[in-house]
Amino acid sequence: MSEGDGSVNSSTKGVVLFIATMSSFLMPFMASAVNITLKSVGEEFSMDAVMLTWINTAYLLVAAMFLLPFGRIADIHGRKRMFSYGTMVFTAGALLCAFSPSALFLIASRVVQGFGASMMFGMSIAILTSVFPPQERGKALGYNVAAVYLGQSAGPFIGGILTDRAGWRSLFILCTVLGIMILAIVALKLKGEWVEAKGERFDPVGAVIYSLTLVSIIYGLSLLPDWEGGMLIALGLSGLVGFTVWESRVEAPLLHLDLFRKNRVFAFSNLAALVNYCTTAGVTFLLSLYLQYIKGFPAEMAGIVLVLQPIVQAQYSPFAGRLSDRVEPRMVASAGMALTVVGLLLLAFIDPGTSLAYVFVSLVLLGFGFALFSSPNTNAIMCSVERRSFGVASATVGTMRLTGQMISMGVVTLLFSLFIGRVEIGPANFDAFVASARLAFAIFAVLCFFGIFASMARGKVHKGSGEEGQR
Repeated sequence: MSEGDGSVNSSTKGVVLFIATMSSFLMPFMASAVNITLKSVGEEFSMDAVMLTWINTAYLLVAAMFLLPFGRIADIHGRKRMFSYGTMVFTAGALLCAFSPSALFLIASRVVQGFGASMMFGMSIAILTSVFPPQERGKALGYNVAAVYLGQSAGPFIGGILTDRAGWRSLFILCTVLGIMILAIVALKLKGEWVEAKGERFDPVGAVIYSLTLVSIIYGLSLLPDWEGGMLIALGLSGLVGFTVWESRVEAPLLHLDLFRKNRVFAFSNLAALVNYCTTAGVTFLLSLYLQYIKGFPAEMAGIVLVLQPIVQAQYSPFAGRLSDRVEPRMVASAGMALTVVGLLLLAFIDPGTSLAYVFVSLVLLGFGFALFSSPNTNAIMCSVERRSFGVASATVGTMRLTGQMISMGVVTLLFSLFIGRVEIGPANFDAFVASARLAFAIFAVLCFFGIFASMARGKVHKGSGEEGQR
């Protein structure tokens, strides 16, 4: 097991599944719960609409920057070790958030959390994939994805209750406690290590180019329509070209580009993931503000409404994962993309008078669509690579998710800048807020529609049995 031979007993599988699902619960729980606290945080620190988006964007940006480098380091030096370090940093960041004296300190603490998440998030899937054989992997990943959606379900509900009754800081204290619990279980119960790429070299130059490229693109999006934003995006795109050239020439690359050039399943499954998260990450953020500002709901009530979508996701994700072990993942995932398009189109027509029933129907469609897409798509990616690349593949999945989320928040930030400006959200700009939200949902629906074709283009996964039959 220490060298990743895959021969693990059922007890180890159970411990890994429990730890992976706990960590997969914690991070989306935190993200969705923070959305509910934004109104209270903004009021306490007098934050304008654009600055408010940076509570999420700072976390996502840092997490995406380091996911791939840490995934490669984990393949070389140990996935359990990297997961443990990440959990420590993530937990410390939550504690700092709980005692933040200012808006800038809170955003900086979210940066710390993002740094920890980049080590923690990708490794849970990599370790899970390391111990479960291909014929059991879809089921295990289905439970893992269900935990993600349970976290999203519990986040708005518990976050709303805590915010209304104990203040927004209590949410970060709860996260600190959960992080300590995960650390204790890892230390006491998880034995062994997974190091499939032991002895290989790390590519620090590629890691720096990659990280700076992401920073330039995402920060540039947040500055649009100012000219500085366009310059940073152009610089980031140039960095992407430079990263590709460097990785093609270096002896031990951070990311083997052949995974994208010669592995059709890996390339198009990751593209589909990127598009899916580009179009969905901003939904909870926008609906949270819509329900509290436009509909006048308290945070607790808004959380109860938003809990519907991830409940549906959690209920059907294990089924979708098991289905992808038998049916082509592209068919299941593409059907999920199509349902997501319908849900987003419905949200593109909301206004102050929209009924809750209309919102409920939209959330159910989105939840069912996400469930059908996520675990089959992840299963396709992880089954398309060799064991030695599980850390990088898992980190790539996470990078697509977080990059997509950042782009989604970048679109929201841009629309807020254009429609609302750098002022606090209030009755004077409610109409502008609704207009920006509707346009965001429409943009997301169009992007998701094109994502269906990326999902279908991946080709067949079930060409044979085992990992060798996946490539």
